[in-house]
Amino acid sequence: MSSFWNIWVWVLTLGSLVGCFLLLRWCLNDHTGVEEGESMGHSFDGIEELNNPLPKWWSTFFLLTIIWAFGYLALYGLGNWGGLLGWKSSNQGILNLAESKAKTAASLTEGSNFLVQYDREVAAADAKYGPIFDAYAARSIEDLATDEKALKVGQRLFIQNCSQCHGSDARGTTGFPNLTDNDWLYGGSPEVIKETIMHGRIASGMMAWEGALGGEQGVKEVAAYVISLSGRSVDPVLAKAGKGKFALCAGCHGSEGQGSLALGLPMGAPNLSDNIWLYGGSKRVIEESIRYGRAGVMPPWKDILGEEKVHLISAYVYSLSQD
Repeated sequence: MSSFWNIWVWVLTLGSLVGCFLLLRWCLNDHTGVEEGESMGHSFDGIEELNNPLPKWWSTFFLLTIIWAFGYLALYGLGNWGGLLGWKSSNQGILNLAESKAKTAASLTEGSNFLVQYDREVAAADAKYGPIFDAYAARSIEDLATDEKALKVGQRLFIQNCSQCHGSDARGTTGFPNLTDNDWLYGGSPEVIKETIMHGRIASGMMAWEGALGGEQGVKEVAAYVISLSGRSVDPVLAKAGKGKFALCAGCHGSEGQGSLALGLPMGAPNLSDNIWLYGGSKRVIEESIRYGRAGVMPPWKDILGEEKVHLISAYVYSLSQD
């Protein structure tokens, strides 16, 4: 927080509390000039206002809340000041995972003058549920994929960490694979799924082909041939011309467009003959993919979730494509 906003918070907060105290003090003194219990000289709807003091219980509780507020600020801090307890809801200003782990370790060190609520809650949860995850991790993914209770845990972990990209139903969206259709870029075995989640995937990248194909006409021709591979109707002249130029693509996608997985090459080049598209299968989008290229990235989750939780998510993902 900048110095300006720090001062702003201090002035606004303390000014409000002091103002409440002064207002209460002013209201506790009689400034009306009318005897206590006497009429104030006006009424409304037959109800006459009398000069009565504030209820003692009300003014006492009001004063106690002001005192409590000052005590709370002293313990938990205000603005950039951390307070006497050094309490924080979470570590702020984290720029990378290593920094986050370092601050977490520091806050959990015995005798630390920082009390980070989130770190304490995570540590307590790990102590309670860690043995449960360890027990699941000792079983095979295939075994867990048939365990309803384990799959529910894996599903919750998936929704919390993976659904932002793949959707809560794991059916994906543009640029993010559908995990339920048994169509895999790198392989759908339990071991490969776990490897993908643990270490992430950085696609080799499909280069922009417009220049290599001779310009816009070459893009249209190859796009027509690619569309024809999945049995869709295209201009036969364009497709014929594109077939010859597709030799440039065969190194990754195979001569028949069957994809790198069918070739035994873990390159992530998709099968172009099954009419399943990662970025969309319309003529415009396919031309765009050829023209500008594509490169997807999935982050590694090993250091974020740990191998035990990744093991459960892998079982859940594997089970989705086994129905």
